[in-house]
Amino acid sequence: MSDIFQEVEEEVRRERVQKLWKQYGDYIIAGVALIIIAIAGYELWQRYQLNQQMKASETFFAAQQLADSGNFSKATPAFAVLAKDAPSGYAEMARLSQAGALAAAGQRLEAVAIYKSVAADDSGPIGSVALIRAGWALADSAPRADIEKLLAPLTDPKSAWRFSAGEILAYADFHAGDLKKAQGEFQTIADDKNAPDAMRRRTAAMATFLKGGIGNYGTVPAPEKPAAPATPPPAGAANGTPPQ
Repeated sequence: MSDIFQEVEEEVRRERVQKLWKQYGDYIIAGVALIIIAIAGYELWQRYQLNQQMKASETFFAAQQLADSGNFSKATPAFAVLAKDAPSGYAEMARLSQAGALAAAGQRLEAVAIYKSVAADDSGPIGSVALIRAGWALADSAPRADIEKLLAPLTDPKSAWRFSAGEILAYADFHAGDLKKAQGEFQTIADDKNAPDAMRRRTAAMATFLKGGIGNYGTVPAPEKPAAPATPPPAGAANGTPPQ
């Protein structure tokens, strides 16, 4: 009897499966097809992204070589193309490099405009680097108030960039002729143990220089008097003829 009941149950299950398949089979096939297409599309997208990154890397390297060789007229437009079309990451680096090439070519205002644009788009490390570079580009030409406003996001006591910003402001005061203020600013950074070691050494040297600790080299020794020329021999002495 148990075998008969088992066969009946299997027949009922088979009929239910067939009924469900007739009702939903097309949807199941379509769903499986969509999953396969999605997986294939994702893999193709990954390959495309990898190819784009490789192309961007090659183009960036070539543009950087042009910049390193001083060929800014060709490097700048190459970086501009990358900044527009390259994948994220390469695009930001290309914008920074484009600004650097412009600054090196003497086009500071154009460079600063790009740096500011980068900083406006990125509140992380890349944006902070852009502000620091913009600050250095303006340090010897812009009013201190403008530089201070530019670097305001980095001068917070909790900012990791406060020392770099402070060094730029100190240099701006030095270039403007406010030597006493600059000396104090350089010394403050030099005395802060949280500042990077290389920066502490650099600012300490500047503070000492502005304080007058460097530059006393003593007097310059007087030049030696040239020896008097020897008296020329009498005419004829060279060939043995006695003077008349």
